Amino acid sequence: MTRDDATGVLDDDGVTPAVRAVYGPQDLSSVPAFLGGFINFGHWDGIPLDRPFTAEDRVRSARNLYRHVLSTLTAPGGAGVGGRRGRAVEVGCGLGLGCALALEEFAFDSVTGMDIHPDQLERARGANAALLSAAPERFRFARGAAESMPFTDGEFDRLYSVEAAQHFRDLAAFARESARVLRPGGRMAVTSFFVPGDAKGGVADALAGRLDSFASGLDVAHPVGTLVDALAAAGLTEVRTESIGESVWPGFDRFLAAIELPVTWPRNFLGAYRDGLLDYYVITARRPGGV
Repeated sequence: MTRDDATGVLDDDGVTPAVRAVYGPQDLSSVPAFLGGFINFGHWDGIPLDRPFTAEDRVRSARNLYRHVLSTLTAPGGAGVGGRRGRAVEVGCGLGLGCALALEEFAFDSVTGMDIHPDQLERARGANAALLSAAPERFRFARGAAESMPFTDGEFDRLYSVEAAQHFRDLAAFARESARVLRPGGRMAVTSFFVPGDAKGGVADALAGRLDSFASGLDVAHPVGTLVDALAAAGLTEVRTESIGESVWPGFDRFLAAIELPVTWPRNFLGAYRDGLLDYYVITARRPGGV
């Protein structure tokens, strides 16, 4: 067992107690805020905010976030470099529903879903049993940490991560591992919420005071520049950031307002965004070389 004084005690698998509980016995994928099993806040562009939301709207928003991220890597059904769609890996795959979407809509040659939590992987295999059986050579799950991936050098053409990086304890190690497992010319995309580059001091304490996920150590108040700098230091190029907070939090908050929540603190994400403490980003990068 090791200890990281900034983020709490880590168990022998490198998992904090908050992550162990929320994605284990509490099963975040089953709570009403994440209706449909996608554990993300959603991308609400194209969904009218001036009418009551349906369950289909919520699932559509979550799927649209994946589509937005994956479209930065390749067009739906479109061929990649040299006519190949390539091998993709999702870091922090949860139930694996985004992996299935990547395989079916974006037609990668193969998709691997990786997660650190064994309970999540067990659920993912159950949720995707039919697809795993139908295409075992193209679809799989693996256990591993973002900072230490169980893959060979250059194994993947594309790497993506959707609303998981806020849990990563060491962004520099994640960046190095991403660069390692990507082939030359490979691309990556990460979406999550980070502290904006122009935020003033004391943000971590302010977020912990408003949002229990930061107070408990589940989420980490990473400045977006920390990941950008880490990707560049790992040798990746074409590092770009896109702010999508306005497409995420107003819609998500409006959805939360219409459902019964056991706690009220998730409603504070919108206020934290409006006050400049958080923003939601898509960060893309490329490993040099290749064709």
